[in-house]
Amino acid sequence: MIFVPAQRGADAERRKSLAGLLSKRSLFAIAALCSATAVVAQVNSVGDPAETEEGIPVTDATTTQKCGGCHTPDAKGNLSRISWLRTTPEGWAQAIKRMVKLNGLQITPEESRHIVRYLSDDHGLAPDEAKPVMYLPEHRIIDETNIPSESLRGACAACHAFAQPLSWRRSAKEWKLLQEFHVALYSQADAQYRRPAVDEPGAVFGTPTPIVQKPGALPITQGSIALDYMRKTAPLHTPEWTQWTARMQAPRLAGKWLVNALIAGKGRYVGTVVIAPGGEAAEFKTQIALRSIEDGSTLTRSGSGIVYAGYSWRGRSAAAAAPSSPESLDNPTRETMWFSPDRKTAQGRWFWGSYQEFGYDVKLTRADGGPTIAAIAPYAVKAGSKGVQVHIYGDSLPTSPTVKDIDLGSGLAVTKVVSATPGEIVVSVDAAANAIAGLRDVSVGSAVLSASLPVYRKISYIKVTPETAITRLGSEKHPKGYGQFDAWGFDNGPDGKPYTADDVNVGIVPATWSVQEFQSTWFDDDAKFVGKLSPTGFFAPNSDGPNPERSNLRNNYGDVWVVATAKTEKDSFGKPLTAKAYLVVTVPAYKQWDQPEVSQ
Repeated sequence: MIFVPAQRGADAERRKSLAGLLSKRSLFAIAALCSATAVVAQVNSVGDPAETEEGIPVTDATTTQKCGGCHTPDAKGNLSRISWLRTTPEGWAQAIKRMVKLNGLQITPEESRHIVRYLSDDHGLAPDEAKPVMYLPEHRIIDETNIPSESLRGACAACHAFAQPLSWRRSAKEWKLLQEFHVALYSQADAQYRRPAVDEPGAVFGTPTPIVQKPGALPITQGSIALDYMRKTAPLHTPEWTQWTARMQAPRLAGKWLVNALIAGKGRYVGTVVIAPGGEAAEFKTQIALRSIEDGSTLTRSGSGIVYAGYSWRGRSAAAAAPSSPESLDNPTRETMWFSPDRKTAQGRWFWGSYQEFGYDVKLTRADGGPTIAAIAPYAVKAGSKGVQVHIYGDSLPTSPTVKDIDLGSGLAVTKVVSATPGEIVVSVDAAANAIAGLRDVSVGSAVLSASLPVYRKISYIKVTPETAITRLGSEKHPKGYGQFDAWGFDNGPDGKPYTADDVNVGIVPATWSVQEFQSTWFDDDAKFVGKLSPTGFFAPNSDGPNPERSNLRNNYGDVWVVATAKTEKDSFGKPLTAKAYLVVTVPAYKQWDQPEVSQ
């Protein structure tokens, strides 16, 4: 799976979008201090009204012992503040680190891990609550298109990702206390909250409603809009959490899982993850074996993971060999995955890099002993093509299938079974000239992989991903942050219009790569200094530090276009299709507020 941001219009809008994205990424560590993860030990004072909502009792002895000194208990077993909060494992981990840094909490790593596990299980998020914001723990660099109004952007997403507050559930009082915490510690937050609101979230997502100010009334502020929105959108008690606490079971994930992975710049991989029980409940060990669909190369890894709240995987894996380069696949990775409540599928990201810029987009399918399909190659089939060899990857597939056993959907005729093993079936396929562009289900007997095989009529346009990106200069003391770009082809779909919902993703297309100047000032020369782009779309930034070749000894930072020119695909005028992405090359993160060694 690859993230494709919403199509942008004018260049100015692109720069505005990337400026916000850069702000979020550059201040990612600061967000750990000023974001919606604020949990401060606080005892109700005389002027502080008591909670009116029902809390979630803390039943773990270690949590009560380590936290109860400041977070006062009540007769129902609630701990002040904590019992009126729910969040992700990352949110609880940040909260504990904050208690250590700001409140002098004395805690061992073992105690901290125990408390994070308990709170993530019993005071966590339901799967349906966590899924929309999984891109935050997956460390994806994306444009957030889920911010429903400019007022919310100004109040909540000027310093950190909007996913930060959306990763929490709080009582109405706790949302107010969070705002007060921001105001008390950060003057900029106070200024942002006091700004007049320009709009508010509409009834339909993406259609904000203009603010109507009554004559003589005090202006409606961004802070008040944000507080009202978060109280309604992310309350402490939700139907999703109530249902999940009743359904939650031990994560029985042991067994073989089929992998369908996409790696930017490397293509697609298939393989297996064998999950075995670990030392404690909800802990697991893994053995990973992957094979490239593109060139047949293989790689193996081993690792471990832990599952929070019955569905939320956090793990690590590594290859036996030492990493050969920053972008190589033998680098150790961190893993974040969301397992479906039925424990039959999972999706997520395995990532690495000094700025988590490299990663596998993965989908897992449980191999339960019956026929299972995990992936299809090639990525798409063109209408009118003949004798296309389609590979069906899976497990326990029939070894003697007939053409009648395999169905690839409307307009695709299986003419021959080329080969068949339990893990892979190869068939020859003819595509009708009038086949409708769109996704097809692939069936082998009772096994089905829905919406897995695109059919297209022509490549109408290409798109560079990521469409907006950030890389970082580096030095001997500060690592570089790299970038990898791909060019994807798209069919306009049945409606014949580009950039609409029925467009068909055809897959990665061969392209040549170049860097062009993004004209943002007079005598702009960033393209000469920011770094180099390889023939495969890999961007390596330049060195950090003053450059005597630049005016005023400027650093090598800047903003440029990354341009892809299709090698074979052409437009209606016979010219090669082109597309571009906006790239910001900025300075290193000179200060890491949460050093890697602290997060182990």
